[in-house]
Amino acid sequence: MPVEESTDSGVAALAAAIGEPARTRMLYCLMEGQARTSTELAVVSGVTPSTASVHLNRLREQKLVRVVVQGRHRYYSLAGSAVARMLEGLSVLAGARRSSFVPSTPVPLRAARTCYDHMAGALAVSLHDRFVASRWIRPARRGNGYELTREGEGSLAALGLDFEALRAARRRFAYACLDWSERRPHLGGALGAALLTIALRRKWVAQELDSRALQVTRLGRREFQSRFDIEA
Repeated sequence: MPVEESTDSGVAALAAAIGEPARTRMLYCLMEGQARTSTELAVVSGVTPSTASVHLNRLREQKLVRVVVQGRHRYYSLAGSAVARMLEGLSVLAGARRSSFVPSTPVPLRAARTCYDHMAGALAVSLHDRFVASRWIRPARRGNGYELTREGEGSLAALGLDFEALRAARRRFAYACLDWSERRPHLGGALGAALLTIALRRKWVAQELDSRALQVTRLGRREFQSRFDIEA
């Protein structure tokens, strides 16, 4: 059965977008799952920042990458698992080997720190991932944030969270905040702030003086392990 002309041209456009060497390097740089800025992708692909922007616009047009604007920065990531599977298949056929993303953030800040009024760093990213994997949070029916599931509310009730007050607060309840060291999301919003408050109050973490870094205590390691199955 012949391929329809629209499908034919669509595949050709997709192949052309992937096939340009600089764009290929950008896409495979994003395969590890961490978002990157256009400046970082320009360095990886060996082109100027202005040329990188042109390439990234082409990749966005083909729905191969997406962008998240956070503060002054624009972070690019693969558009979804289907794109990752396609690239993985091409790399297998080509016999390619990829290098891993290595964050340059100082170790204490990368491990755990504050991000405004909520936790960030590797610990916070692990918490976010655990909440998603355990189905304690899910995409909200309205907007682009999260809402608690019945399982999540039941599991977190033991922490003494006032869910009614959190939902009534004049701010977003919960959302995925992109972590600038891990380049993956941690939990922001009223729920994220409440979790940091509890962690500080119960001495699971301690705020370092004159720093955003958080020190996980011995008690905190035990609590994060027993309550969330996370090694902190």
